[in-house]
Amino acid sequence: MNHNEATHSSTPLLEVSGLGITLNTHRGPAQAVRDVGFTLARGETLGLIGESGSGKSITAMALMGLLPESATTQGSVRFDGQELLGLSDKAMCALRGHRMAMVFQEPMTALNPVHTIGNQVAEPLRLHQKLSAREAREAALALLDRVGIPQPAQRFDAYPHQFSGGQRQRITIAMALACNPDLLIADEPTTALDVTVQQQILDLIADLVDERRMSLILISHDLGVISQNVDRMLVMYGGTVVESGSTAQVFDHMAHPYTRGLLAARPRMAALGQNRARLQTIRGTVPELVDLPRGCPFAGRCEFTTDACSRERPAEQTLAPGHEVRCLRPEAIAAEHGAHA
Repeated sequence: MNHNEATHSSTPLLEVSGLGITLNTHRGPAQAVRDVGFTLARGETLGLIGESGSGKSITAMALMGLLPESATTQGSVRFDGQELLGLSDKAMCALRGHRMAMVFQEPMTALNPVHTIGNQVAEPLRLHQKLSAREAREAALALLDRVGIPQPAQRFDAYPHQFSGGQRQRITIAMALACNPDLLIADEPTTALDVTVQQQILDLIADLVDERRMSLILISHDLGVISQNVDRMLVMYGGTVVESGSTAQVFDHMAHPYTRGLLAARPRMAALGQNRARLQTIRGTVPELVDLPRGCPFAGRCEFTTDACSRERPAEQTLAPGHEVRCLRPEAIAAEHGAHA
């Protein structure tokens, strides 16, 4: 039985509680992540969504043990019952690429330009599964074939620059899946690709997650991508989770004004066909991490802002089982939304 078939399936694969991350910047310490918490069951898919600077990617880096050395953390990150924060580099390396894997936004940052793609896909198989060179090559060829690289045997000894952007991303997915991890983190995996290739990559990830019964954390700034690919979602802003719930719950009842702003700002083909149509925007700008307001991070950009919003950090409120929001005025926002429905 492999680790994906563990008998203690009632225990969450991933438990994050009170996660805080502080970065050292030229302007002083910046709270990049504040009090983030969630659980991820085995085989479950979770989306993290928000604008650049909202804390999505750095949360993922903390899970993978890839934070800058100067970063400080607090709280707890437990993977299959093991605490990851403070774990030694050696112990973290044994997990990373084996039981936890990550697909990055730009594949050229994950691929070494001076090594063949075959060697890069085979490396985790040799390192973590102790396969011989021949066994690793055979397994790597099967992986490259599964992710859609044409003629993998002929291209095994090619270099990253000899592939298209979509093919390079497929290669990084093959690398991530080499050891059949329990958890796959995909950080904006389609940002640099054209629309057709984007959908192919998302479909490939969904198929592989289902085939291998992996848990998935999908990071995106696009609500459309999140709505179609995950069971649950966390909306992040200013390093904080401002709304969370099942994907269906959040889309049926968007309780935080930031979540609604993200949806309103999405381009729609019907609207784009009208000459007078303008994309809606969220007023104001994302605050710098060193200048976050003491209270709600969205204070000032939200039309429902009161003085209390700038003074008091909202506590998490439960709207329905599994659906939470951090807002001081959810009733007023719901009433306003109902009046315009």
